Order: sequence, then C-alpha cells, then structure tokens
Amino acid sequence: MFATSIAGSLPKPEWLAETQKLWPQWKAEGDALRQAKADATLLWIKAQEDAGLDIIGDGEQARQHFVHGFLEQVEGIDFENKVKMGIRNNRYDAMVPQVVSALKLKGRVHAMEAQLLRAHTKKKIKFTLPGPMTIVDTVADRFYGEGNEGRIKMAMAFAELLNQEALALQADGVDIIQFDEPAFNVYMEEAADWGVKALERAAQGLTCTTAVHICYGYGIKANVDWKNTLGHEWRQYEKIFPALAKSSIDQVSLECFHSHVPMDLIALLEGKDVMVGVIDVASDTIETPEEVADTIGKALKFVNKDRLFPCTNCGLAPMSREVALKKLEALAKGAALARARM
Repeated sequence: MFATSIAGSLPKPEWLAETQKLWPQWKAEGDALRQAKADATLLWIKAQEDAGLDIIGDGEQARQHFVHGFLEQVEGIDFENKVKMGIRNNRYDAMVPQVVSALKLKGRVHAMEAQLLRAHTKKKIKFTLPGPMTIVDTVADRFYGEGNEGRIKMAMAFAELLNQEALALQADGVDIIQFDEPAFNVYMEEAADWGVKALERAAQGLTCTTAVHICYGYGIKANVDWKNTLGHEWRQYEKIFPALAKSSIDQVSLECFHSHVPMDLIALLEGKDVMVGVIDVASDTIETPEEVADTIGKALKFVNKDRLFPCTNCGLAPMSREVALKKLEALAKGAALARARM
C-alpha cells in the first residue's frame, strides 16, 4: 500500500553536468561522458533505495533534458540549427531542434540506463519517456505542415517511435513505463481530442503498467510565475481526466502538494491508479512526514487506498542534490506514516 516513487528526474552530480539547471551542459564527452552517465545512474539507484522508495527510476541522468534525451536518437531532426521558440503556449522561450524530414529511430534510445537499472535493484523499476504531444510542443516543425493537422500527424509519428522504444524497455524488464505530458495541462481541448489518442498509440501493445505524468512544470521561475496567474483554483485537470479515465493507460500522475488543484478532481479518474504528488518541487523546504501523510489522507477521500501511489509533484532535476535527497526521505517516511495511520 502507498508504494512510493519519483516523477522522473533527479539532480545531476556536479562532475557530470552543470547543477541546478533544466538544460545543463555536460562536463565530459565521448567514452568519459558515457561512463559518467552510468556512474550517476548507479549513484541515484542506491540513493533512492537508501531513502526507502519502493519503485526505483534512473533519475534521467543520461539525458540533458527530458524531451531532447529521446530526440537525440531520432533521424529527421536537425540539432545543429536550433531555433528559439515559445513552448507551453509561450510560457517560456527555448532553443529547440527542427524536424526536417520523416522521423525514424537511429536505434535503441535508453538501453544502457534501463538495463543498468534492472541489473542493480530488486525492486520494481519505472522508466520515463516524453509524451508525443509534449514532444510536438518542444520542437520546431519544417516538415509535417502548419496547423492542427500537421501537429497531429507529427504527434502520431513520434508516438510510433516512442512505442518502439517502450516495447524494448519492457523487454529490458521495466515494470512501469511513464509518458510525461505537461502539455496536457496547457492545451486541454487538444489533449482530450487527439493527445490521448497519440498517448495510447505510444503505449500500444505494452503489457507492463503504463502511466502518464501531468504536472504544472518544474520548479523554475517561468513555471512558478505562470502558476501565480492561474487563480485560486487550478482546474486544468478537469478537462483531461475524463478522457484519461476512458483510456487504456493504467496510472495517472498529478500535482497535489502546495498546489491549488481541488483534491476532488481525483474522483474523475475512477478505475485508474493515481500517483499523488505529495512533494513540492518548487520549494527547498523539506516536507515533514506528517505533511506527506496528511496529503495522502486527503487524497484517500477520492481514491481507494490500493490505487494510491505517493510521488513527487514533478522532477527534481533543477534542485540541489542535498535537498532532493532529503525530499526523497520525507516521501518514504510520510508514506510509512500514512500506512501506520491506516
């Protein structure tokens, strides 16, 4: 009951990459970089186990960014000539690669991390991939065409590639494959219309547990500023949860702690496992076990105890390593306290 996990990313050690940045530069290259990525992955596997988490991830240590880490292994994308583009409905500007031809995987994308993860923990493992709609929102298109029709066509093309890697990850022994779709909280009508269909295409044929993570973004200034404009109640989930409840996806991850999301929106996910965000990724303040257990208790009014999975609100990549470690411990201790209360 209340099996704990992270949403996905964890801070990169300073010997691997720049610290406390969402788009950090690597500190090495070639074979040295590959070894450093593997070393950092092993470090965080052990750290998650030591913290007491139940489901272990790779911490996304081998990826510069949660979207671009996948795109780097896709043919048809020009990384040499990045362009500045507003993403997440122009919430912030980013330098993004351009889609210039038909998309095709160069080969395996995350074999090293997934196989390392499976070999070094006996616990259940979760692996994250960017969702097709969020990928579309994080690249510039020069091939599929303008307008919604072009976006849908490109999303389905990415979904097919994601599916190829997801099936390979399942063969590597991954127990849970999670697709990250922060764009679902921005383009709500499109998400319900075609975003969920693209997501299901990415998960097609998987027999492991499938999940989708929808949050309000990393704890960076642009996201914090955006949240401050959303008013007293954040009801974005209300538009997409009914479509997800009808979908084939098994689990839905949402942001709860220190947010203005009405907890009763969880009831819209009837029949699904719910990963409840109980750790704030926009604050360095360490949650107490009591705060974590209290958030779990509030969520239990709207989801059965056997379907509730405490999680972080989002990734911890831009945080300091020390703060992230303490937050992982708080997550595990809070879940243990909630079990004791039950």
